[in-house]
Amino acid sequence: MNKSTVWLTIFFAVLIWSGIEPKDSFTWFLEVVPALIALPILFLTRKNFPLTSLAYGLILIHAIILMVGGHYTYAEVPLFDTLADWMGSERNNYDKVGHFAQGFIPALLAREVFLRLEVVKQGAWCHFLVCCFALALSAFYELIEWWVALATGEDAEAFLGTQGYVWDTQSDMGMALIGALASVLLLSRWHDRLLLNLKK
Repeated sequence: MNKSTVWLTIFFAVLIWSGIEPKDSFTWFLEVVPALIALPILFLTRKNFPLTSLAYGLILIHAIILMVGGHYTYAEVPLFDTLADWMGSERNNYDKVGHFAQGFIPALLAREVFLRLEVVKQGAWCHFLVCCFALALSAFYELIEWWVALATGEDAEAFLGTQGYVWDTQSDMGMALIGALASVLLLSRWHDRLLLNLKK
């Protein structure tokens, strides 16, 4: 079984599981849509612009995070209810994992595209622009949440996942920025080696 088959098997297994009796069908759809959009894009670009194995792996992890959040809703993921109890918190913080990933993974993808298309060279400016991209993406996602809330009213409450926290939008973007910074600091050298191998 090759890597693509393993990737697709995991993707569809988790997708099918997440779609079986989700907590809220509307929220499930909203949460998994980004993963469903990414799948055909990856398929169509696999020959002309194949990504590094690290990028594909991180995309799969992000898709799984979305699918788990879609199945339970971000405010009711059982493991994070347990963690909240242990820490004496009333808030389920699974959404913060999602927003950290929303910075961590797109930052790596932006870095890959920027460097391979020679938009910018490796170094400080690349790091800065990658983090700007991830933060802009996070802000755009918050705008989408706002638009959905305006269009659907109470039906969007589970999608928003604010749990009564007045600074939820700002903290979501803050987590995405932290994720982007972590991605740049932790993965750049490994990513550079993979990019070099991709050119051979």
